[in-house]
Amino acid sequence: MRRYLGWGIALAAVMARPGVAQQAGSLTIAVLPFEDRGSYGQDKEVFRALELGIPATLAAELGRNPRVRVADQGRVKQALEAQKLGPNARADAATAAKVGSDAGARYAITGNFADFYGKFRIDARVVDAESGQILKVISNSDPKLQDRTDLARIIQSLAGQVLSAVNLPASANPAGARTITVPTEALNHYSLGLLYESEGDKAKAGEHYQRALTTFPDYAEARDGMQRVRQ
Repeated sequence: MRRYLGWGIALAAVMARPGVAQQAGSLTIAVLPFEDRGSYGQDKEVFRALELGIPATLAAELGRNPRVRVADQGRVKQALEAQKLGPNARADAATAAKVGSDAGARYAITGNFADFYGKFRIDARVVDAESGQILKVISNSDPKLQDRTDLARIIQSLAGQVLSAVNLPASANPAGARTITVPTEALNHYSLGLLYESEGDKAKAGEHYQRALTTFPDYAEARDGMQRVRQ
């Protein structure tokens, strides 16, 4: 369950960000861990880290919408454990719905990714936690949006598709909200920071959060990570 611990740390940080909607009447979405279904072209450690970094980044992007609330990570982690999902397990629609429902979410997002020497593909499903039905299968199917160097933009596109699937306009983000333009190098280091933080290695986590900030100084999530490991 170590991967789930790191993923929980990631989502806890997302939910603590200023501007993440938590008000009454907001729509709750649970983002489950993503699975590497077979990637090549980077260090395997990076792909292991992206299992945390991709859902954390997607959750952060969704949480910028004032009508979205990211499900409590503690409840989602408990629901995952109750379903006896190991680190390499794949959640089907029924399981994702159960996890989402137990976490108090209206919808659950589950997915996977694959990097084939720079051609990056993410596939995810938006699951109705009440009915167990898959509302929409989303992906970056456009060949023009499959370059690894555009990973943050790929995730941003997926967030827009999620909002569309649950009938929320992407334009609901408040005026002036930050558009993510994080370079992939910075996102990789942020993900590695999450990975090492989940393993209890605060020194190495701090090194990667700092490298993410060196590459992209406005990376708020990496700055939050740095503050956590310095405590």
